[in-house]
Parts: sequence; C-alpha cells; structure tokens
Amino acid sequence: MQATDVLSFGMGEMGALDRPVLLVGLEGWFDVAGAATQAVSAFVAAEHAVVVGTIDPDPFYDFTQQRPHVTIDDEIREIVWPANDFVLQRNADDRDVVGLIGVEPHLNWTTYVDAVITVAAALGCEAVVTVGSAAEALPHTRTPPVTGSTSTPDLATRLGLAAPSYQGVTGVAGVLNAVLESRGIPTISLRVGIPHYLMNAEHPMAVAALVRHLSHVLDVPTSLDLTSQISSWREVHDELVSNDDQLRMYVRMLEAEFDRRAEASIPTADDLGHQFEQFLDEQRGDGRDDSGDT
Repeated sequence: MQATDVLSFGMGEMGALDRPVLLVGLEGWFDVAGAATQAVSAFVAAEHAVVVGTIDPDPFYDFTQQRPHVTIDDEIREIVWPANDFVLQRNADDRDVVGLIGVEPHLNWTTYVDAVITVAAALGCEAVVTVGSAAEALPHTRTPPVTGSTSTPDLATRLGLAAPSYQGVTGVAGVLNAVLESRGIPTISLRVGIPHYLMNAEHPMAVAALVRHLSHVLDVPTSLDLTSQISSWREVHDELVSNDDQLRMYVRMLEAEFDRRAEASIPTADDLGHQFEQFLDEQRGDGRDDSGDT
C-alpha cells in the first residue's frame, strides 16, 4: 500500500503558498486533555480555511477501539469515521499554515507517515511542527511550560533546544519526526504538560500556553481567547483539590517545586520566533541580513 492509495489531495487554483509550515496534532497518546489538537485548530480555524487533503481512515484503525459515530440530520443517518484532514489557512502578510488534525492511527504507521510527508512536500512546507500534550507532575495553578526538541542541528543551536533524548515506547508523532530527520526535513516537537492528577480533564491554560508559543514561533497571530474557559475550569480544578486533603498537600508541594525553577526550559517565545524565521529564510536562500536588506 502506497501513500497515494490513501490520499485525497488537491490544491485547485490556489497557487503557490507563502512560506507554509505544517502543524501536526493527533488525538490519542500525545494529546492529553485534547490540548494539542485544540492548539493546532486555533491556527486553521478562520472562515476561509479550506480542507486540501484527507487520509482515508479504513486502513489505519481498529474500529473496535476507535469506533465511528452515527449522526441523524433531517432523518438521514450518516456514519462519521475518524477524520485526518489537512486544513490550509492562508494568512495575508503572514505565513500560510497547514494543520493536520486527526486521530493517531492503530495500524500501518509507515504508510500514514508517508502520506503526511507526501502532502507536506506537495505543499512546499518549509518545516513540520508536531504538537503534543502529556501528563506531568505540575500544579494546575501555574501556567505550564512549553518544552521542545529538534533533530535539526542548526535549529537546535538557534532555538536553544536539545536533540531528542527520549528512549522508550513512542507514538506516531515520534515516528514522523524520525522519518523527517532521516530525510533532512526541518522538524520541531513542542509539548506542554498537563497536571496528571486532573485525570484528562480539560486544561485550557495549557492550550493557551501552546497557542502563545506557536504564535510567536510561526509569527502568525491568532484570535483565540480562552479567558473564560480558563476561569471556569480553574474553579472545577480547585474544587477537585479542595475536596481531597492529600491531593491539596500534594499540589502545594508541586507549587513550591515549580516556583523554585527560575529558568524556562527553552528561550522566550519572541526569541524563538525570530530565530525560526531567520533559519527558514536561510534555508529558502533569501540571503537576507538582520536589517532585511538583500
């Protein structure tokens, strides 16, 4: 089975894209509390965003685990299968963004990864950013840090990121990053932590942290405002903790440990954005200096 066998893809009359970057967020193992997929969605949520490609779900899922849904509209029943859509948002005066928002497959990972890379190459994406969220020992009362890694040496130096060091079981995002590395395609992995004691409850503060970092790195604004959701869910989380004496003591310990960390794991989002853009300019061969002159 080839990537082209599972892809439906077409640009129509849209023409060449402006410095596109592919964001990848997949439901599943690397999307605790849905933070990663929500963050990617924020960059392809405009009314003019369009689906330019889809991956056929049939070869990739055990449907006893990822069951389809039945909907009824005007008395017409419809089966909704797991979707993996490439959504393009063209941004005037800013770079174009392609978002892959989907569901981590159970089967045929190699073909799935090849399909993703095929689309990224066809669209001329200059880099791929995988976005994830994972359960960590963090307090819900603090803004969670966003950490990252890259196997692209120049990007690692510019952005102050480490090379991937994790060893163990991985998800499809890990496989995708490894294949991109082997093909010399610039890639970054960004991850935000979710307090593990929240038991996969929503944590919009983490979503906002990811979106803020992505916005600066990509130099693409977003209108997402999660202020009310953050406030509402903070009340839910606070109530959960207040009803459990041991959990309350544990959160206080996490707060003290968190506050002792003075330095962020990666540079500021503004620094990241400047260095990422400069790296892509050089990869593109623009030959621009710091003043913007050629």
